[in-house]
Amino acid sequence: MGRRPLPKFYLTTAIDYSNGEPHLGHALEKIGADCIARYHRLRGDAVHFLMGMDEHSQSVIQAAARAGVTPQTWVDRMAATFAGYWRLLECSPDDWIRTTEPRHARAVAALLELIRERRPDDLFEAEYEGLYCTGCEEFKTPAQIVDGHCVEHPTLELIATKERNHFFRLSAYRDAVLDRITSGTLLVAPEIRRNEVVRLLEAGLQDISISRLRQPWGIPYPGDPQQTVYVWFDALTNYLSATGFPEAGYERLWPADLHVIGKGITRFHCVIWPAMLLAAGLAPPRAVWAHGYVQWSGAKLSKTAGTEVTLGEAIARHGSDALRYFLLSEVGFENDGDFTWDRLDARYTADLADTLGNLVKRSLDMIQRYRGGVVPAVRAVGSGPLEDAARESGAAYRHAMDHNRLELGAAHWLGLATRANRFIQETVPWELAKAGRDAELDLVLASLARTVARLAILARPFTPASAGVIWSLFEGLPSLDETRLEALATLDVSGLRVKPSPILFPKPQAARA
Repeated sequence: MGRRPLPKFYLTTAIDYSNGEPHLGHALEKIGADCIARYHRLRGDAVHFLMGMDEHSQSVIQAAARAGVTPQTWVDRMAATFAGYWRLLECSPDDWIRTTEPRHARAVAALLELIRERRPDDLFEAEYEGLYCTGCEEFKTPAQIVDGHCVEHPTLELIATKERNHFFRLSAYRDAVLDRITSGTLLVAPEIRRNEVVRLLEAGLQDISISRLRQPWGIPYPGDPQQTVYVWFDALTNYLSATGFPEAGYERLWPADLHVIGKGITRFHCVIWPAMLLAAGLAPPRAVWAHGYVQWSGAKLSKTAGTEVTLGEAIARHGSDALRYFLLSEVGFENDGDFTWDRLDARYTADLADTLGNLVKRSLDMIQRYRGGVVPAVRAVGSGPLEDAARESGAAYRHAMDHNRLELGAAHWLGLATRANRFIQETVPWELAKAGRDAELDLVLASLARTVARLAILARPFTPASAGVIWSLFEGLPSLDETRLEALATLDVSGLRVKPSPILFPKPQAARA
């Protein structure tokens, strides 16, 4: 018999506007989605993780004009900038899509044609007049305007626009989308975002413009060279175009298992996008997770508002793993959370340097000192306080991560490191060595070694670089990339030689000296 195929897990992030440098808000989403992708790889799922760039917005035209370059030159420059930051932050996408790619333009045209064939009355022409926000690339309703400005981009002027466009009959899909969300067929989470979307649907939907007249930068609207496809209809289709749609075989990935987005764009992903797919006879995504915002002094970080901290400065402070850990454990992946230098420094020192880093160095240094760098082979290592703690932490970690509660997942693996540090204080290995109590010392050192290796597995989704370093300190282990969560129960490091541990997380004073 052949191997059973791995469960498919197609995960996406929102594609980023190419109108300026990435900031911490972008980073939270990409790091969080990467953490989820890495966790599902640990589970043994066949993960396909998509990231990319949204390159046809009106704001791109403006940014390119300010820089004195063509839109294509500008988006090429921005794509390289964003991709470079995501590499620095150890993001691991399996695909990177740009909306200027031919594969994407083909998919947009094919999706529109499919809707036209199946539901011709759902596409029609009409006059449109309204206030347009270039930050959101969206016409705004009165409920979305406060003091004459968009609630998401209060520093931008709304543009009064009147033109004849192509429309999509969104109103026809209110009941179908609402039914999928309330039944859980389309899971919208966390619950506060689901409730917001349900209230929006219950209030009724209006038909939407899906083209712009004489826009010089975008995908031509099929059959109407005077119009370009509206940027959101264009952008949302990226999730489908990355599967190979409309070519045969795209179904191996579609429907998406999880879209990770910011809470400000739930209307597009939980209402408009499912309706577009239903009109085309395609399955909507299975789940959408809408995270909160990174804030500075209580205000959302954004390009238009300006920020007090750059992404480059935040990475340089203590490295990529420290920023990943801080954003996922302190800010979290559900509600809004503040970024401050003081909190970043405090969590780095207390959690990474004093807890995880200290445990790894103390444990392996003692194996070097007392057992010549070889983990003792002890049969009884499968029992004891650290084994109990590992089972409890592992189960809680799985439950949290299965529900995308990343801050809880981080707390559980750090809790195991905290328990192991306390175990050292309880057993006092140096006293055992002095007293010649070799059997007891062997058991303590073997338990610590096994816990350190387990922590490398659990930490992998959060701090992949340091997790890899910890794992590499054990000679003879299989690749960490190929190690699965099941190894937590069966992991055997007895008899392995360990290398001296470096200082994994230098203290802030030393880092800046």
